[in-house]
Amino acid sequence: MANLTITVDEYTLKKARIRALEQDTSVNALLREYLECYAGSEQLHRDAVQKIMDISDTAESGRGGRTWSREELHERPGNRQAER
Repeated sequence: MANLTITVDEYTLKKARIRALEQDTSVNALLREYLECYAGSEQLHRDAVQKIMDISDTAESGRGGRTWSREELHERPGNRQAER
């Protein structure tokens, strides 16, 4: 594991230490977690998009292969068109 040195004003560091103690953690652990999320966020986003695409590729258009009209897809509750 690598070490990282940052420069922060004393007041900010003191407040961060107090808040970390209140959350039963440390500033070091918080920064490590943040950097892990930050570094991995692009991959997490790609994974989420891929999962959605996989689901949409395998999803049926409805029971029995039903399809919807454009009007049905854009219909909003309380803004329904008159029944045909």
